[in-house]
Amino acid sequence: MTQATVLGAGVAGLCVATELVARGVSVTVYDPRPAPGPHGCSWWAGGMLAPFCEGETAEDAVLRHGRGAAAWWQAQGVELHHRGTLVVTLGRDRRELDRFARRTQDHEVVDAADLGGLEPDLQGRFSRGLFFDQEAHLTPRAALARLQAGLVAAGVCFATTPPRAGGLTFDCRGLAARDVLHDLRGVKGEMAVLRCPELALTRPVRLLHPRYPLYVVPRGDGVYMLGATQIESHDTRPRVRSVLELLSAAYALHPAFGEAELVEIGCDARPAFADNLPRLRRRGQTYYLNGLFRHGFLLAPALAQMAVAAALDHAKPEFMDEDHD
Repeated sequence: MTQATVLGAGVAGLCVATELVARGVSVTVYDPRPAPGPHGCSWWAGGMLAPFCEGETAEDAVLRHGRGAAAWWQAQGVELHHRGTLVVTLGRDRRELDRFARRTQDHEVVDAADLGGLEPDLQGRFSRGLFFDQEAHLTPRAALARLQAGLVAAGVCFATTPPRAGGLTFDCRGLAARDVLHDLRGVKGEMAVLRCPELALTRPVRLLHPRYPLYVVPRGDGVYMLGATQIESHDTRPRVRSVLELLSAAYALHPAFGEAELVEIGCDARPAFADNLPRLRRRGQTYYLNGLFRHGFLLAPALAQMAVAAALDHAKPEFMDEDHD
């Protein structure tokens, strides 16, 4: 039986291990803290499987490969919510909505009545918006736990002691891999979790703003994840100004957020390359998967499939960066 080592137990590492197990490979996952937790970038993700919305700024590859993410996560037994994404803007920023519409596809323009039908709590607050009905969302922390539980049940060993060098290895360490991937950079993102039982939003809502765009993702039981800033920095400490802007944008979306309970403030540094596209690189028997940027849960399944196909089938996938082999 083929044996492989996976370095890193974040979303990329767990997706690779899942793909390897499906191919009959014996897998050991190494991570100093192998259980999902706040130490990992994946812990602070929004969990939006929104390839069409991401098309506003991302390359076409993000849309093409991200479209299959929802089906992959569902096949792993992860609970998905197929409610689409709603994009709105304040009256003074209507041009932002027009710009977003021009740069994206597969959306429907909705008026005030449609908005009220989709999200009654937003009734009368916005005159129009965009509805991306093919998008979905998940709860990242539950998804990570589900993948790890499935791997443990399949006999995968999770270890904290460093493995011996050599053998088939998949390096999914994120920013920790800067010791090898010198062109990797960090992009800081802050987020907040609020409890606001007065609201009953059922799908992710994006509020466009020229300075601080906001997305709100429902987690159920009146809990919402708010994100996220995007700052060029390896720093993982939240800053007052950024969090204030985030909370102010939430209040602009709906004043009820002004009375919400602040449950959690978090921050991460997401690994990215210059063009914000992921890379798959090979050095000997080691495959490096990195640069998922803010598309971790959206692109990790596709990148994992590419890596396993490259290692086991000698395929040359799209994200293979052969200039750095």
